[in-house]
Amino acid sequence: MGNHHVKEKRRPKARARRPRQRTCLNKKCGRKYRARRWNQRYCQDPECLREVNRWLAARRQAERRKADTAKAQHAQAEKARRQQAESVPKDAQKPELTPARGHAAKPFFSPSLCDRPGCYEPPVTSPRNPARFCCAACRQAVRNVLDRERKWRSRGTLDGRTKRSIEYRAARELRLRRQRSAAADVPPRAPPE
Repeated sequence: MGNHHVKEKRRPKARARRPRQRTCLNKKCGRKYRARRWNQRYCQDPECLREVNRWLAARRQAERRKADTAKAQHAQAEKARRQQAESVPKDAQKPELTPARGHAAKPFFSPSLCDRPGCYEPPVTSPRNPARFCCAACRQAVRNVLDRERKWRSRGTLDGRTKRSIEYRAARELRLRRQRSAAADVPPRAPPE
């Protein structure tokens, strides 16, 4: 006699999944990091976040400057500044010797910015449709992030699982076709002598 051992059926515990390393979406950063949330786009470095906020402010300002009301306000402020400058006597200086300083050194109406955070380049000009990105690398980086977030949102739904299985099947078939075409391109080896 002894203790009766009852063997229960145990399911193996699912391993806790850690998300893959991501690349920070900020163009100036590009650092690899582990995300704490599903929708985290940037590494949480304070300097990186400061740069993203700076880019967002520049973008808001560029959008605001396109509005007619902002143009009218700016014209009115410049007119008032010129009138005030006329009333104050100046030292006699040659304008050729003094370079432009501050905001006068840069053109006021800057072109719109690329849609990738941290990228201050203007979008490429396109005759057919308005571009949002300065280059293919910026477009692909933003597309990857939006695609990952879209898949995460639809992951628990039946529709999402169906679409993901179709995507994975298509990607698998494409990979197999590429492998087959690469194998067909390689000439056969000569037999050993």
